[in-house]
Amino acid sequence: MNRIYLDHAATSPVHPQVIKKMMETMEQTYGNPSSIHATGREARKQLDNARQLLASSIGAKDQDIILTSGGTEADNFAIFGTAFARKHEGSHIITSQIEHHAVLTACEKLEKEGFDVTYLPVNPQGRVSVEDVKQALRDDTILVTIMLGNNEVGTIQPIQEIGELLKDHKATFHTDAVQAYGLLPISVDQLQVDLLSVSSHKINGPKGIGFLYQRKGTKLSPQFFGGQQERKRRAGTENVPGILAFAEAVSISQQSMEEKREQYHRYKNEMISIFGQAEVDFKVNGDEQLMLPHILNISFVGTDVESLLVNLDMAGLSVSSGSACTAGSINPSHVLVAMYGEEASELRNSIRFSFGYGITDAEVKEAAIITATIVKRLVK
Repeated sequence: MNRIYLDHAATSPVHPQVIKKMMETMEQTYGNPSSIHATGREARKQLDNARQLLASSIGAKDQDIILTSGGTEADNFAIFGTAFARKHEGSHIITSQIEHHAVLTACEKLEKEGFDVTYLPVNPQGRVSVEDVKQALRDDTILVTIMLGNNEVGTIQPIQEIGELLKDHKATFHTDAVQAYGLLPISVDQLQVDLLSVSSHKINGPKGIGFLYQRKGTKLSPQFFGGQQERKRRAGTENVPGILAFAEAVSISQQSMEEKREQYHRYKNEMISIFGQAEVDFKVNGDEQLMLPHILNISFVGTDVESLLVNLDMAGLSVSSGSACTAGSINPSHVLVAMYGEEASELRNSIRFSFGYGITDAEVKEAAIITATIVKRLVK
């Protein structure tokens, strides 16, 4: 069976050039970047070059980049780091109901420690209202954290507009850009964000590496303690092979960004067209005009998501019902609950297809035909 992988929003295969870079680094650049001898200095030089590349990808300075173990740590660092650094200024935090669990669970933890968190609703397309952010703002608001693009339905949030709103407010503004990075052009100055989270394994880089952008002057309380790495902001010997491989993945993704967007839009249109021709009863979840190019979340009317996933898997299709971080959970998607309500049928019949490196037009067409055949069989 030729398995077709359409779950790139969960994780992506590592690009061959990235694997090569990582192997070369493991073999040749094994020094500790904190060591003052020549071996350590070479590792430091390579690390500094990689950091500069990462920074340039979002229009930042290299000293603004804090290397982390991935998106979850970057989100946690942004939230806990801001909360504890600024708790003497206030205790109010604003987020949305559709954030990744790395944000939501961190906020829930802070609530138990006395912080007040406002969870903003979204419209049926999964988009936060700038007016709701404005209404929720208080004098004691110290943090606003809203994702750039949703990982389940792909809806792009009005980050630039929220950044403009917060320009004259003291609150720190963080965005989780994990799903959008590498597919949308990102400028931290244009978005007017103070903190921004990124992960490597979503862009064909290795797992276990990412970064947090920190605008100069933005207060953050360190969460790791030990050495003085990352300008005393995050202790721990740097993962040099992971960082250099991450930088290689970033370089590739930045060069191919426009091509990928066009390719993934074509894949979406192909799948939707085939579903329509097969007379499948379906609808697209999310804002079709403001959506990440690689995510297509479909509600198949009359189906059950568990049996649909099992049948698709048996037919050789790797897809998901939402966030991979809640895989195995029988609970409905919190994103779809926020969009449609707790009793909506979409909670029980929605599948996420997500595209990425290595997928071909022929495979997308085959996947759509297989899906349509299975859906029609299940609704009878």
